[in-house]
Amino acid sequence: MDNKLKKLRSKKDISQVALAEKLDVSQKTVSSWEVGRTTPKPRQMQLMEDLFQVPKEEIFFTAFNYKNELKEKEVSK
Repeated sequence: MDNKLKKLRSKKDISQVALAEKLDVSQKTVSSWEVGRTTPKPRQMQLMEDLFQVPKEEIFFTAFNYKNELKEKEVSK
């Protein structure tokens, strides 16, 4: 899975810890977003959109799509 958040964070030279501090979450939470396990709350998405100057939909589209695919597989079982 392509990880846009990790790429944007690396490009700006922001560690997971630093991003977590800016968003008032744990480093573990940022890591979870990056692997697509969870997605941020709307306020956190907006803050990241402002920080990275990239639409939140573009940052998290892959993660949303991945989670939707998993849900569809569970439903079809």
